[in-house]
Amino acid sequence: MARDYYGILGVSREASDDEIKRAYRKLARQFHPDVNPDPEAQEKFKDINAAYEVLSDDRKRQIVDLGGDPLAPGGGGAGGPGGPGGAGPFVGFQDIMDAFFGGAAGGSRGPRPRTRPGADAILRLELDLHETAFGVEAPITVDTAVLCTTCSGAGTAAGTHLATCEACAGRGEVQSVQRTFLGQVVSARPCTVCQGHGTTIPHPCPTCAGDGRVRTRRSLTVKIPAGVEDGMRIRLAQQGEVGPGGGTAGDLYVEIHERPHDVYSRKGDDLHCRVTVPMTAAALGTRLTIKTLDSEETVDVKAGTQPGSTLRLRARGVPHLRGTGRGDLYVHLDVRTPTKLDADQERMLRDFAKTRGEEVAELSKQGGFFSRMRDAFNGHA
Repeated sequence: MARDYYGILGVSREASDDEIKRAYRKLARQFHPDVNPDPEAQEKFKDINAAYEVLSDDRKRQIVDLGGDPLAPGGGGAGGPGGPGGAGPFVGFQDIMDAFFGGAAGGSRGPRPRTRPGADAILRLELDLHETAFGVEAPITVDTAVLCTTCSGAGTAAGTHLATCEACAGRGEVQSVQRTFLGQVVSARPCTVCQGHGTTIPHPCPTCAGDGRVRTRRSLTVKIPAGVEDGMRIRLAQQGEVGPGGGTAGDLYVEIHERPHDVYSRKGDDLHCRVTVPMTAAALGTRLTIKTLDSEETVDVKAGTQPGSTLRLRARGVPHLRGTGRGDLYVHLDVRTPTKLDADQERMLRDFAKTRGEEVAELSKQGGFFSRMRDAFNGHA
């Protein structure tokens, strides 16, 4: 006669999974051997575990609802206490922990798939300012894992197939049982023979040695959009590493590194450069021809321009990466003062200073306060 597993836990046949779990927790706390050493309580605890094992398994619960007993020896359907599909009347320590702490019983168990997604890859690409500003189609070379064409990712030699692991019977893990103060503790670990896959490769592919992929060097062309900046990454979908077993390839990220320019410095989409103009040109005004990234522009330097002045050329910088338009070009002016003058040039400058009412003290080789100080330090009387 089939046992009344619903009655053991004290729940109705329409009870939800949460109701069954709550009932099991309550009874397990009450009849656990560490809490209640009564021999009858220990037997009751075994029945509680068996009832929870059955009712928390949809397949076994269906057998009960049809009038069978999945834990009955040789009957009921899904195997007896020691047979396939049955774990006996006492569930393992992990099952108890799952019930108490909300773990999904068996959710992380089972063989690991041989086919797994591949990893992403990253490649550094150096470009000139002109290339980052206006875009370019750049050839690149990448060393990544690609699908093995000999076995198409299966990892097996031609005409052969995977075999069920004899050590774990295809489960991908092996279990061991230990007796502790809590009772029997069932621990599981990945099978070392099949590495947790549940299958072995008796005859590996001679090209990839069973990995389903091989490393090779590939040539690609990446389209760099106009306006990219130093440090930006461009994603090439599924151009990275092919996964083990021929799994979906990861992505390839091309990281942009902009080489320093000999004239321009860049700040966002704006460009900056420095131009030196003679003192006379700054005073009188002049016209400069500036070579931009893609054209030549003529700008006027107004008379009386001071050192550190800046000229702005609109829309002569770097194109915006997203949207239309361009940044600006800023020309910073350095006014150059002559360092050496001949006698006539010095005389003309002094005459010019006099006309402006500017007093210019003439440096004397023998007089003056600073000359006397210099002589004193040098030991001259």
